[in-house]
Amino acid sequence: MPTVRRTIMMIHPGGLGDVILAVPAMVRLRARFSNHRLVLCAEDQVAKLLLACRIIDEWTSVQGRECTGLFAGADSVTGQVQIWLKDCDLAIGWMQDLDGKLSETLKAVGVREVIVRSPFSTTIRAKHQRDRFLEVINEVPFDDEGDNLLTVTEPLLHLGRSCLEAVGISTEQSLVIFHPGSGSVHKCVGPDVLAPVITALQSSGATPVILEGPADRETVERLLSLCVDPPIVLRGLDILTVVGVLAQARLFVGQDSGITHLAVLMGVHTVALFGPTNPDRWAPRGAHVTVVQGAPCLCHSWSDVSRCQEKPCLVIQQDHLVACCLAHLKEAAVQQRIPSGCLVTDYPVC
Repeated sequence: MPTVRRTIMMIHPGGLGDVILAVPAMVRLRARFSNHRLVLCAEDQVAKLLLACRIIDEWTSVQGRECTGLFAGADSVTGQVQIWLKDCDLAIGWMQDLDGKLSETLKAVGVREVIVRSPFSTTIRAKHQRDRFLEVINEVPFDDEGDNLLTVTEPLLHLGRSCLEAVGISTEQSLVIFHPGSGSVHKCVGPDVLAPVITALQSSGATPVILEGPADRETVERLLSLCVDPPIVLRGLDILTVVGVLAQARLFVGQDSGITHLAVLMGVHTVALFGPTNPDRWAPRGAHVTVVQGAPCLCHSWSDVSRCQEKPCLVIQQDHLVACCLAHLKEAAVQQRIPSGCLVTDYPVC
């Protein structure tokens, strides 16, 4: 009779960026429980992505009926979730559980060990948000911050190549992906800063492409209007295709957003633009990342940030930004053994 594969259940109700920051913790769980099945209860798109990249083995929607039953008591836990939890050795909820209902339900349905703790808890001592997810599961931070933890599989690479070829872009080009949007306009460096950078990269022989998210239309239109030679825009892509496209890039330039964290986790050379958010807590890490920020933000709350008109924290010197981008392109060319003669610059690494 075959042995039943036991389960590790992870519950994460956050958005793309928050779930991506938890991936190192998921990798640690995979190593700790190598013979278990890792199940994630999260938002659909990011869960599908982590399944495609083999971070997890199964998933269910955090908005779905079966997952919401976890918050209504043991009698409401049904279907596949009930089956998983029946053979579950550890369930982690990266979230608040003020009334203890989630913990109570998980224990009542037979989970051997339950950890429900928000990474925002004031009792957590780690500073960086990635390390806070690790602390919840009693793991220490990674020694090597440059680890590429998100492996892009061939089906995803095919999606990216097909998307680029459909708009006439060859994967042999020195591709630079710009994502000018974020979850909040108050975290975004303006198009007037990005447009000259795009022009400089075009002059160096690179091929900039703009990635437009669901809320980025106005920002992208303004950026295009400021470009001498407007780049191609990729619109309406699902997250799996976005990953496939990012995997073809030699450089990603993005704001403080989930897509930026995603690019870094894939090992793509990245220039991350930060403003009012504290980089020490939220910026992506790694030797292949440069975080660029204006003056330190002096706002004491997000309400202050939204009222601030000048936003000196988002005032970034264009020459410095261009230098960082070209330095990363040059390094990527060396690493990928691509002729770098088209990069007509000897800018220093930032």
